[in-house]
Amino acid sequence: MASEEELFANIDALLEEEPQLPPPAERARLREAAGITQARLATALKSTVQTVKNYENGRSEPKSPRLEAYQRLLKGWAAKYPAHAASAAPAPVSAPQPVPETFAGPATPKMPAAPTTPAEEPTTAVRPTPKRSARPAASSRRPARKRVVPNIAAAPYQHGPLAVLDGDGSAYGVDGIVLDCPATTVVELVEWTLREAGLGAPKLHRNGKDADPLIVLTTAAAVKLGLPERLEDRRGLRLEENHPVVKQILKAKWQLTQRGFGPWARIYRKATGAQRQCVQLAILPWDALDTRSWPGVADMDPAFIAQVLGLYAQRVATPRGSTAVSGLELMTALRPPTRPVRDEETGNWVSGHNPGSLGTEPMDPAPPEGQIEHPAVFKLGWKGGFLREEAFQWVRSVETLSDEECLLPYAVGLDLNTAFLAAAARLNVGLSAPDHFVAPKFNPKVPGSWLVDLSHVEIDPRLPSPFTPDGERPTGPAWYQTHTVAYAQELGYNVEILEAYLRRETGAYLDPWHDRLKAAYVDTLADMGVTKDLTDAQFLAAMERHKDVDPVLTAVLAAIKGTIKGGIGKLFENPQGKGHKDGEPWPAMMRPTWRPDIRAAVISKARVNMHRKLANMAKMTGMYPLAVLSDCVVYPTPSASPLDFLPYAASGKPQPGAFRLGPTPGLAKLEGVQEMAWAVDLMEKGLNPARHIKGDGHDAVLDEGK
Repeated sequence: MASEEELFANIDALLEEEPQLPPPAERARLREAAGITQARLATALKSTVQTVKNYENGRSEPKSPRLEAYQRLLKGWAAKYPAHAASAAPAPVSAPQPVPETFAGPATPKMPAAPTTPAEEPTTAVRPTPKRSARPAASSRRPARKRVVPNIAAAPYQHGPLAVLDGDGSAYGVDGIVLDCPATTVVELVEWTLREAGLGAPKLHRNGKDADPLIVLTTAAAVKLGLPERLEDRRGLRLEENHPVVKQILKAKWQLTQRGFGPWARIYRKATGAQRQCVQLAILPWDALDTRSWPGVADMDPAFIAQVLGLYAQRVATPRGSTAVSGLELMTALRPPTRPVRDEETGNWVSGHNPGSLGTEPMDPAPPEGQIEHPAVFKLGWKGGFLREEAFQWVRSVETLSDEECLLPYAVGLDLNTAFLAAAARLNVGLSAPDHFVAPKFNPKVPGSWLVDLSHVEIDPRLPSPFTPDGERPTGPAWYQTHTVAYAQELGYNVEILEAYLRRETGAYLDPWHDRLKAAYVDTLADMGVTKDLTDAQFLAAMERHKDVDPVLTAVLAAIKGTIKGGIGKLFENPQGKGHKDGEPWPAMMRPTWRPDIRAAVISKARVNMHRKLANMAKMTGMYPLAVLSDCVVYPTPSASPLDFLPYAASGKPQPGAFRLGPTPGLAKLEGVQEMAWAVDLMEKGLNPARHIKGDGHDAVLDEGK
């Protein structure tokens, strides 16, 4: 959260006075009387347009220090624009009004790149409604539209980061605006987007690059532009090179990336100076928005799709592909590899390495951090073993269950919120190439891979071993990441290192990535009614209904989760396709962000964090888990509510160190409840109850890999 000083400085740019919080309707009146848009106010408060809307319709109230900043602003406005003079101020529109086919000025975007003017206040404020919404209010009507004539002189990206193009030439942007797009070919669409549409987003870091505009094509739009409804190449996921659309693009001197024209196509020309010429396309009928990361979004009205993607772009980044790809791209956007530096000999500014980043060149892994397929590892003929830093997939042996546990009525699953994101916080990772050491002294502050025998560490058989993904006790020396070895030392055991691959240059590379995604996750949950100030009982109740609040927010929350998991997963992407041979390079390993050691560090810390909570729960409550799957744990319990078995102090506060309920990363939520007999039955079949605890529990299959 921004500091109070930052917020006050921003508010002083709008006003130099002080205040009291009036009723919601008065807040909106005062803002409109001052000629300030919701978008500009959101920027000043370092908040979101949706949050400002919530303040003005009474759905939520600001918390400190934002509360004091908002109070200060409203009091000053009240002095300038008293209620008796309200008739002279523009009145808020209470119902949709006819909108002229052509509107002379741009409508207020959800995420302006620069402050807007009073003349840019929209004439209507109607939130788009999805085709399949369960809400009764106008669910069958198409969203109200604001026809806009692009005017890129007003601001570089005054119409937001993206638009969803329909077959009738309507390009739906953020905050309900609609642009008229005359393009009938892909080439015309690209040129219209860059020259007239006013789409894009400012860079996230001063040394980074502005986000390229995104155009999402519905089925009707794709067909109108000459694209097939279905992509025939389901393996390569791209148009054939001799397709007429591809030929048109190349003939017009535009280029495609090496991935060709697929569900997420990038069309560009080499930049001239600081001016980038690149447009990202997402083709909906080709499954650009997969249902796992974007549930139900592809079936929504275009205006509603624009709201989902626009909010994601505002809180995370403009989508660049799958949520996994966007997660990886976000790391680079927040830690650009280069920055301008002055050449001492010529005095000219040139591109130089940006400290704290991963640089511009791929880095060979240490042998145990890679895989036999990697050219550098294959060339060595490495036989020394590899890291096995993966998330838990452990099921407790039924022989260790006591009669008392078997007679308990419930099996309750607890899930840690964005466990990988929590593990990425303040995580020290290696930035330079690895160096080899023989028998070094262990240092828990140095990131790297350590060869050590941890088979002597005694762990209660009712708990998983923290050193292996399957929870089985190690049988001899193996490679571990720093956090895993440090945990063995924390448990009181001596660690004798045999070898190590360590990195001399280190840093918290993922910190800005963590901070941005944490804010996106927490803010979106708060907009869904799950806030940090709720009691545990209120939190559980809010989580039961949070997905019913708004389909836009539900979709955005799912995409944020996919961005976190997918981004970490992309750090160690394997070769694709059956034709790959060991020792041959593959595209993913040529990226500077192909860093299996960083992925291992995140997963190691997440697994250790989980085990520490399991051990503390056993000490505080005498409870032992039935199973663990990544960030989900299942306990045998006397009650269906976590409130009845999680440890609380006499004051009613949760005990630190164990599982705690709450909406922030690393805290827990209820994943599901089943009968204890159901869980034991799965365990006897060798299945993991944590995989199936959510829902009705009847989806368990013998082959869990399917």
